[in-house]
Amino acid sequence: MNILYTTDSKFLPQVTASMCSILENNRHADNLHIYILGLQIDEPSIQTLTQFVSRYNKKLTHIPLNDIQSYYPFSIDTSGWHPIVLARLIIDRLLPKALSRVIYLDGDTIIRGSLQSLYETDMHGAPIGGCQEATYSKENLKALDMLNIPYINAGVLLIDLDVWRAEKTGAAIIAYYAEHSGRLFANDQDAINGTLKCRLYLLPLSYNYCNSYDYYTYKALRKMAAPAPFVNEADYRRYTQNPIIIHYLGEERPWRAGNRHRFGKDYLHYLSLTPYKDTPMETGWETYFKAFSLLNTLTRPFPLLRHRLISALIPLFMRFRRRMLSTHNK
Repeated sequence: MNILYTTDSKFLPQVTASMCSILENNRHADNLHIYILGLQIDEPSIQTLTQFVSRYNKKLTHIPLNDIQSYYPFSIDTSGWHPIVLARLIIDRLLPKALSRVIYLDGDTIIRGSLQSLYETDMHGAPIGGCQEATYSKENLKALDMLNIPYINAGVLLIDLDVWRAEKTGAAIIAYYAEHSGRLFANDQDAINGTLKCRLYLLPLSYNYCNSYDYYTYKALRKMAAPAPFVNEADYRRYTQNPIIIHYLGEERPWRAGNRHRFGKDYLHYLSLTPYKDTPMETGWETYFKAFSLLNTLTRPFPLLRHRLISALIPLFMRFRRRMLSTHNK
């Protein structure tokens, strides 16, 4: 089983907690091998991670990255997101040719069970599998020509590298990105969706649980996804009641002081088992989370109104996020 992360040095505590959750819950997985596409990670840190993974009798390989822009023949603008997200689009150039399949995970994920069934999923010839993101804005979906097609979140992906290489999927996605002048709202995620559309395989929502399932009812989510189809209610309940992968989307993340994430304790538990167990909580978010909690309380009876408000406030969130990330990255 091959697992892939992309990260820089500043996000290592979160990535290591995610790795730990895999190692703890997949002890019997055969030949589990974790790959890290790393940007500016020093050798002592890699040695620490390698020793940590070896305690579980598993393997870790670090593949160092240069400046992300150097891999693209056109100018890129990630709109406040870290450029590391674009490493996903060039995995065919970076991963060993012998790999035929890999599970890609964002560093802000926690795994609460076995990944074997996910890894062995038959995608029926599709190069990529992912979970639907029902809350993506209609305006952005229209720009991608995907109003009638399920849009996937790229934080958890099952990638068939044999199909990816054979069909030159990476080159097609980068060409699509170039056609949009290196500027897409959700960067690589939009590029993947816009390029592949109906060639994407839908995975069960249990493999990419995000807090939007706490904020919105099933009925509201189905309306947000429409006219694209959405999972039936019985499966939705089954997938989200006890999810396998938690994806800490948005700003309410469990390493930030004042957060109220439903699965925040899962992250703290696995972090406590890693060499980064003494990492302090990020501060400066407390007022933000109080205001966010008030918004959620006031709009709970009106989920579609909340969605419209959140969509309208996203530019403000992004500016706040850039300022906060700049503060914590100094």
